[in-house]
Amino acid sequence: MPRLADHEVRRGQVIAAARRVIVRGGLGAATFQAVAAEAGMSVRLVQYYFGTKKEFLLGTLDDVIRVIAVRFTEQLGALDAEPDPRTALRTIGRALLPLDDVRRDEALILTAYQAARLIGDPPVPAETLAPNRLLVRTLAAHVHRARGGDPGAAAASELDAELLATLIVGMSQSLLAGALSADGTAALLDHAVDRVLAAGER
Repeated sequence: MPRLADHEVRRGQVIAAARRVIVRGGLGAATFQAVAAEAGMSVRLVQYYFGTKKEFLLGTLDDVIRVIAVRFTEQLGALDAEPDPRTALRTIGRALLPLDDVRRDEALILTAYQAARLIGDPPVPAETLAPNRLLVRTLAAHVHRARGGDPGAAAASELDAELLATLIVGMSQSLLAGALSADGTAALLDHAVDRVLAAGER
């Protein structure tokens, strides 16, 4: 067990180093040499834990997605059993937007992988970066509940959930690019939630 634990710790150190290198310089900067130097390890040791560059890049991406999923789940778990839909939608949106340094770094890393997928270098599975269906289903459930759970409103609720998920992605990119401030992004999210819920009241 100690050896396994040590293996996981070292692997985590490599991934953490790769994350920092990617944030600073993009995927192109994430060479074995750069990541090894960042982690304070030899190149040979990094290659031991990740045999190829593709393996450690995909391992880093998987780790970022895992961390985001854990935070998303924790945010949902912190809500009441049947929270106010407006509060729930705002809470979920804020959990995913890059409103602090940690989430900003995560968003920068995901953006780097999205760009790499478009040109096929490194080959990133399309499903890995596809819109998160759990997110859409969760948003749709809260929108639908705000509309009284009417079966006839289910399709519209799903579309509005897709709209909110797409807006969250777009706002994240605008925030990273400096086109929006953190306060402006949060206000825009609130406005979008209000508009979606108001549409169901007509």
